[in-house]
Formats: sequence, C-alpha cells, structure tokens
Amino acid sequence: MSRSSSLHDYVLTRLVLAPLMLWLITTLVFLLLRATPGDPVDALLGPRAPQAAKEELRQQLGLNQPVWWQYLDYMGSLLRLDLGKSLTSQGQSVWEIIQKFFPATVELALYSLAIALVVGIAIGVVSASRPNTPLDLGGRLFGILTYSIPMFWLGMLLQLVFSVQLGWFPLGTRFPITMPAPEGWTGLYTVDSLLHGNLPQFFTALYYLALPCLTLGILISGIFERIVRVNLKQTLRSDYVEAARARGIPESRILIAHALKNALIPVITILGLTLASLLGGAILTEVTFSWPGLANRLYKAIAQRDYPTVQGIVVFFAAIVAIASILIDILNAAIDPRIRY
Repeated sequence: MSRSSSLHDYVLTRLVLAPLMLWLITTLVFLLLRATPGDPVDALLGPRAPQAAKEELRQQLGLNQPVWWQYLDYMGSLLRLDLGKSLTSQGQSVWEIIQKFFPATVELALYSLAIALVVGIAIGVVSASRPNTPLDLGGRLFGILTYSIPMFWLGMLLQLVFSVQLGWFPLGTRFPITMPAPEGWTGLYTVDSLLHGNLPQFFTALYYLALPCLTLGILISGIFERIVRVNLKQTLRSDYVEAARARGIPESRILIAHALKNALIPVITILGLTLASLLGGAILTEVTFSWPGLANRLYKAIAQRDYPTVQGIVVFFAAIVAIASILIDILNAAIDPRIRY
C-alpha cells in the first residue's frame, strides 16, 4: 500500500467516525438531561406557579411531547445546524449565546495552553537532562501535584491570597467597567486591542487574564512535563544520541538540536487530548473565577434546566474536540507512517 493511499484511508476513517462520536454525545446528553430530577418549567415559573400556566408553557416549549418525539425533533434541528433557543434568555438563540460568550473561553484557553506548554516543556527538559538528581525529583513531584490538585481548590486559594489578601489581581470580571472594552470582530480583547493599536487596553486585558490563566495553565502543564520527561529520557539513551556524543558534539547542542526535537513529537498527540482537558477545566476555572465565558454560561444553563442551551453548548464543545482530534491525528499520520497501519 502506498503512503498516499494509506494516509487517505486513515483520514477517511477518522472523518467517518467523527459524526458517529458527535451523535453518541448528543444522544447521551439529551437522555441524561431528561433523566435527572427537575423540571425546566418549574425553573422558569417557580414551583408555586399555577398548574395551568405550567401546562401552557410546557406545550409552548414542546415538553409535553413524548421523549422520542422530542429527540427526533432535536436531531432534525441539528441536521439543519439549528441549536434552538434558550429557555432562560428571553428567546435568545443558542448560536447567539455561543457568539457572545465563546471568545472569553477561547482567550482563557489559548493563554492557559501557552503557559502550560512553556512551563511543562521547560520543567520536563530540566528534569530529563538531570536524571536522579533533586531537579529530576522536583520535576516528578511537580507532575504528580499538578495532576492531583483540584482546580477549584487551587483557584479559590490563589484568589484568597493574591486577590483578597494582597490585592494584586482583580476578581469576577474580564475587563474593568471604568474602561471601554476593546471592540472588534474576533471578540478576543487582547487581539482586538492590538489590532486597534491600543496598548493600555491590551495590557489591561492581560492583567485580568493573568490569575485564571496561570491557575489553569500550571495545572495542565503537568501533562506536558510528564510526556516530555519520559520521552526525552528515552531519546537521550538512543543510539544516534550516543553517536553524537562520540563525535564530540556539546551536550547542550545534543539536547536541543537532536533529542528534544524528537521527544516533542508525542506532545502533538497530547495537544488534542489537552484541548478536551482545557474545555473541561475551563468550566471549573470560569465558575471559580466568575469568568464570563461559555463554560460558565453552560454551568448556569445546567442549574436553570435550560435544555436547548446545555445541549447546544455541549454539542459545540464536542464538535471542537472532534475537529481538533482529527487534525492532530492527520498531522501525526503525516509525520509518523506507523500510525496509519
């Protein structure tokens, strides 16, 4: 089988499996929402509302229909890319909610990922290049701690120390109300402020991003630290590295130009999984820091029993993870032919 043919078959398989995964996630979320206790009508009108008003609203929302009919109706809407309308946002469509809140989540995720990559790779390289030393032990301990510490606990602790006690960082907002927020088509405050050449807005946006991004980024960095440390240790023991040492190449050059380049290949695979971790961690981060992002809006929709909003946001997140996973798999398959067989 030729290289191009095997890559084509691999990509085609991944593209076929992605819609199946989205369908399974959508179905699972749909059923779980209706299996959990609570009624969206009670959440909207209150438990003491007249029964006639409840029945009228239930009929308007289509909740009086059998579950199988609601499911078929919702799947038909999804095929038309219609995520429905929110039950709690005065008829606002789910797409409008995503458009409004998603940029804040993207900005939080991107800067957190940047911090995770820099911190994780740096600690992983130092740990692997100094085996069986206190630096190596510290790197392993860092990976264990970042994996085991609950995000919400660390977030609350950092807020108490750096925001409440020391007053170094702000709380509960994305931008100060005393300044005009950056405007632009991206919705990313740091990007829009740079596009308009407004440096004060840019640094202010970074200042408000700092604490939540550091919290999420440091916790996720442990993933990259463990991957880099393990793979770099194996690479440093490989034959071509030993041959480079025998030729008298400096150790620092061997580490950076030879070993690290190959040890970073698995990081590409981890990026797809880390995206899912970022979206999951973003929910806890946004709720803990009251960050006005889409994950925080999802949390509120769950509490309010807003079926269309919960289903729409979850499907949207799942689609992002599926697309990212496909792109990462294709990139890996192009780099490493063994993955395709």
